[in-house]
Amino acid sequence: MNPERNVDPDSPSGRNAAAITRLVENNEIDAFLGLGDFQYRTAYCEDYVEYWAQLWGGTMPKLYWVSAPNHDWEPGRNTDLDNFMDGQCPGSTAKSAANQELGFIWNGQPYSKDFGNWHFAFLSSAHWKYNTKRARELTKWLDKDLEKAKAAGKHLAVVYHEPYYTSNTEAHRRADDHKPWINVMWKHRVRLTLSGSQHNYERSCPVNASDRCVDDGMTAFQVSTGGIDLREFTSRPRYIEERISDTHGFLRLTLRGDGSFDWNFVATTGDGTDSGTRSAPE
Repeated sequence: MNPERNVDPDSPSGRNAAAITRLVENNEIDAFLGLGDFQYRTAYCEDYVEYWAQLWGGTMPKLYWVSAPNHDWEPGRNTDLDNFMDGQCPGSTAKSAANQELGFIWNGQPYSKDFGNWHFAFLSSAHWKYNTKRARELTKWLDKDLEKAKAAGKHLAVVYHEPYYTSNTEAHRRADDHKPWINVMWKHRVRLTLSGSQHNYERSCPVNASDRCVDDGMTAFQVSTGGIDLREFTSRPRYIEERISDTHGFLRLTLRGDGSFDWNFVATTGDGTDSGTRSAPE
């Protein structure tokens, strides 16, 4: 979301932050889902307070964060995102919306949240890099969490940082190690997934766990256009329907109680656009 040591309001990060902050301040959105990474490269208290918060701090009252993306959490090194989001960093007492509701959320802790008739599960992709045993354990957590929400009649969504449904770039490929999570999502017929990491934007067809477009599949959005330099695509999977690699911006979703939703990629630096509607399940 923010390049290292950046506080320029006219940077792509600054423009994005200002646009989303206006939506928060005017109460035009119910939630801002921060897919990360938040403060690139370095992620200590002083980095969040002195840089990220200067541009993005106004989003905190509506912010639900992934705990935590890879660059924000590397055990023994960058470990302060959880403290910052809980208002425990010197110079910043503001708490994210997630922390206001749930209390302290440590880096790597999964959590879930209902927005109307939609249920969102938040998972840390960093476990697959730093603690694969814990990542596999979270598969069971996800299974139980989605099963309970589905039984309650909720429509399901999952948020995680490193994308499974994605095109390659020179820096990243799909997160194949996430497949156990994907299998659980497909089992419970998750309708919507959100991820980041690639430094561009993508939208899939409704896709199943075998990469096939199906009516009851998951619409996978990969949104990593917050402010870091963008990356070109080097492959095109058959399930990708739209993608943008030359525009910074954010994704605005309108979710309805019947399971239908609208999407609109809002450009803040550049001209790329993508919008549409997915109808309610039959």
